[in-house]
Amino acid sequence: MNHKVVKINRQETARKLLKIELEKLPPKEREIVERFINRRHIARDVISEFDEQLTFGQRVADKVAEFGGSWKFIFLFLALLVAWMLFNTFVLAARAYDPYPYILLNLILSCIAALQAPVIMMSQNRMAAKDREQAAHDYEVNIKAELEILQLQEKLTQLREHDWMALIEMQQRQIEMLQQLLSEAGSKR
Repeated sequence: MNHKVVKINRQETARKLLKIELEKLPPKEREIVERFINRRHIARDVISEFDEQLTFGQRVADKVAEFGGSWKFIFLFLALLVAWMLFNTFVLAARAYDPYPYILLNLILSCIAALQAPVIMMSQNRMAAKDREQAAHDYEVNIKAELEILQLQEKLTQLREHDWMALIEMQQRQIEMLQQLLSEAGSKR
């Protein structure tokens, strides 16, 4: 019962899964497979890495977009608009700073919208880039996980074959022992 378990070749596992020679893989996938072969980790905190690279302006844009897209901003801005209108219509009445139809208020709102829209778009573009980077990282982790699972399946298959060979060998020995017992019993008669 000297069946030895053959070590699984990680490079061969990768080749079987990808159905292609490693040299023919695109550079990014080749890097993933090489990490698998060398047993190096792929998982990392992509979001933190991305956030660490942001400039001061990008961080400010994200905060503006975060505040500008909140209910707090909407209620605060609505209160400010109502206060402006009430103050100019009733408090200042005859000497209103910005009388109805509130042309100055309209100009201020247009300027705010003109500045806020590109800031929000910059933030959304950055969030989309962050999502793409996260998706690419998830793809890398998934490929490595598939390679690891395939390797485990190969190892289980190998162990199962080893156990079958051991069982067959034991059964063969038992048959030989039974034949020997039968021949000894037949010769004693």
